[in-house]
Amino acid sequence: MIHKYQFSLVLFVLFLFSAPSFGQENTDLEMIYKIKTEGTRNSQIQDLAHNLTDLMGPRLSGSTNLRRARQWTADKFKEWGLKNVKIDSYGEFGRGWDVKKSYIAMKDPYYAPLIGYPKAWTDGTGGLINSEVILLDIQSEADFEKLKGTLRGKVIMVPTPLSTSPAFEPEARRLTEDDLANRKEMSIGNGGGGARYSPAQLQQMRDQRALDQKVNEFLMEEGIAMRISGTRGNFGTVFHTRAGSYSTAKNKTIPEMEIALEHFGRIERLLKSGQTVTIDAEIEVEWLDDDYKGYNVLAEIPGTDSSLKPELVLLGAHLDSWHAGTGANDNAAGVVVMMEAIRILKALGVQPKRTIRIALWGEEEQGLFGSRGYVQKYVADRQTQDKKGEWDKISAYYNVDNGSGKIRGIYLEGNDQLVPIFEKWFEPFHEMGAKTITRRNTGSTDHVAFDAVGVPGFQFIQDPIDYGRGYHTNMDLYERMQQGDMTQAAIIVAAMVYNTAQRDQKLPRKPWGK
Repeated sequence: MIHKYQFSLVLFVLFLFSAPSFGQENTDLEMIYKIKTEGTRNSQIQDLAHNLTDLMGPRLSGSTNLRRARQWTADKFKEWGLKNVKIDSYGEFGRGWDVKKSYIAMKDPYYAPLIGYPKAWTDGTGGLINSEVILLDIQSEADFEKLKGTLRGKVIMVPTPLSTSPAFEPEARRLTEDDLANRKEMSIGNGGGGARYSPAQLQQMRDQRALDQKVNEFLMEEGIAMRISGTRGNFGTVFHTRAGSYSTAKNKTIPEMEIALEHFGRIERLLKSGQTVTIDAEIEVEWLDDDYKGYNVLAEIPGTDSSLKPELVLLGAHLDSWHAGTGANDNAAGVVVMMEAIRILKALGVQPKRTIRIALWGEEEQGLFGSRGYVQKYVADRQTQDKKGEWDKISAYYNVDNGSGKIRGIYLEGNDQLVPIFEKWFEPFHEMGAKTITRRNTGSTDHVAFDAVGVPGFQFIQDPIDYGRGYHTNMDLYERMQQGDMTQAAIIVAAMVYNTAQRDQKLPRKPWGK
């Protein structure tokens, strides 16, 4: 009995020291303390946020302000002493576009200024226009014939199904414990809920899109002066989109302006009641045709371990925004957090085993151009599954793009192997409210470009605050940024990046490729 007991004990001890386990994942608590101290006592969050929003302004993909922001961030990285700083082209994006002047006001039946912004990549009006507004309710192509020849030089409105709603819910909120617990639940398939849309609904949407395209072509042929659209949003908030295209084909577009839904509704009701409405409006734009390339900003803290320094730990966020606000929460906040995270590590004189590289992506808002372009150029071809030089060198990519709220945890994109690692790494931040480790996926931002080719890519769980009500709007401004939360986020990102850079092995991956 004694010999059997001793033998079992030896096996148990060997298991403890050989098996990958939660207890074996090391955390340098002294460095975590230093990161917290530097991030709280010497934070540059406020200055970085001011520069990226107030000074750089809106950073629409391909615009002059985005070019300025690329140069400013590259210069800041050099100032901090980062290495291999470069503005790196990933390939072609398309035409740049700047708004030089925007004005709209109702003149009759009385004067009223209107809250409105040109749609992105729309053409200008060619000067100030003064026109009667025509409300068109086109139900089919048959309506075109009776309208031909009556619309030239007019301002057109098409009725909108959108409506305002009372703000019964608070403007801002944090994730509750129940919310965070729900983030950890995994469902198989669609959970029995069925398809989101029925075949009839899908066909109706396709038919409506086809009719909208024909209406647009008809209005272009008729030579209208401008089109006014209403957008979702309350209290003068304008959710902006694009009307034209950044395509180098240079196709003409109708000058189009989006106005606050309350102002759109007032004009629509006046017209339906038989009133004549006239407006003054002007859109002046500049097309940028000198450089069609898209760019990312890259900078590094080089690795110091002779065998591990070719490997990479990436952190990043997209630098572009939309054009009516200053892109404060989408996504200057993410850029500021990642810049502050790497500043913290550089200020502490960290000598990482692996190379730490920050990437500020271009043109995310138009389809993840920057991150996908980087992956295609350096990492792998998702379609052919051909792996490139950095594919087996990247341990992880960390992304922030859900506003300026606190980090509450992390999405692991279905990778079960990572659960014990991140549970250990997040332990020092439980008191900061960050402890939820979920296997669930989250999408629609730059980490998916890496996850799509089998490289661990992560997006953090964040408090929404009022992100959903403000991003892509004219009110996405400095005042909406939660700078205390951003300080917490930068500290946590810096720690995750440091832990990844110092780990003996790269983070485990999901199977991918040939």
